[in-house]
Amino acid sequence: MLKDKKFIVVLLNSFIPILIAFLIGGIIIAILGSNPFETYGILLEKSLFSFKGFLNTLHYAAPLMLTGLAIAITFKANIYNMGVEGQLLLGGFFSGIVGAYMPNLGSSFLTKLICLSVGALAGVIFAMLPALLKVKCDVNIMVVTLMLNYAVLKFLEFLTTSIFRDKQAGYVATNTISIESMFSRIGTSRLTSFIIIALIVVVIGIIIMNKSKLGYNITAIGMNPEFAQATGIDLGKNIIILMAISGALSGLAGAGWMMTDQFKFTLSFSANPGLGWDGMLIALLGANSPIGVLVASIFYAALVTGSDSINLYTDVPKEIIAIIQGIMIILLAIKYVHDLKLKGFSFGVRRELKHEHS
Repeated sequence: MLKDKKFIVVLLNSFIPILIAFLIGGIIIAILGSNPFETYGILLEKSLFSFKGFLNTLHYAAPLMLTGLAIAITFKANIYNMGVEGQLLLGGFFSGIVGAYMPNLGSSFLTKLICLSVGALAGVIFAMLPALLKVKCDVNIMVVTLMLNYAVLKFLEFLTTSIFRDKQAGYVATNTISIESMFSRIGTSRLTSFIIIALIVVVIGIIIMNKSKLGYNITAIGMNPEFAQATGIDLGKNIIILMAISGALSGLAGAGWMMTDQFKFTLSFSANPGLGWDGMLIALLGANSPIGVLVASIFYAALVTGSDSINLYTDVPKEIIAIIQGIMIILLAIKYVHDLKLKGFSFGVRRELKHEHS
């Protein structure tokens, strides 16, 4: 019973910021002279309630599921991996290089598998540096991962503008990956079978978080690392494992984005603010839960894909979605029903126990 009530508290703390953000966005839309209900109706219709629109939403949601999960599993353990964006970029870049220069193996499946594996491995290698520094030297993992993002950006910018630049392209980019490396699109939509990989990873995440020893360790470390260590949990080992998993998920997201959407690495490969940074918002919206991440990634993707329709069918600029997203980020820092509700729940539990004892 207490667990169900805590779930309701978590759900409310995620839903209230969304509601307030949309209310404020509606006020802004009304000030601009448009109907907020009509605007939001178009957004939902074109991104969720039309077949092609929903498929396009799932396409954009696929890498977000992975980056959201990559952040969620570390944040759940109070390990703040802020390097997901850099890990995603490295995964996308090196999977793209392999996809562009690897000789034809005669097997599209094997080619894709190699590209995805290289992307995941690139993310793991990036994540291992701050993880080892944390374990061996007790450095602040949040600061190191955050700063390394900028080092990765400059490193990939150098490689893209010099060694691996496509001389025939009219802008800074690497060579286009081979046909064998690309995921085929479903019908006239942008969705590919990569969504299946993303969903499988989410299901595995659900099993790990709820049914495995690692999931128990994540929860224990997040609640009280000193107590967890006293019970025999190896903090250093678990930090390395979690950072490796997080890096692999981020690199896999980058590889998937390369092989399903971009097909070459450019200086705007992950857009702005970036799929990795978006994953942080998704993890917060999903309360660091794999199921929550799944729902939040689809919701967030619907906002992004629906913003183009707003720009096309109404007089409201699509930047209104960026404003709503920014408001949600600010409001997610507030726990609206945390102390008050939990106290009430605790009182209810004590009362029930007292009644049973009497």
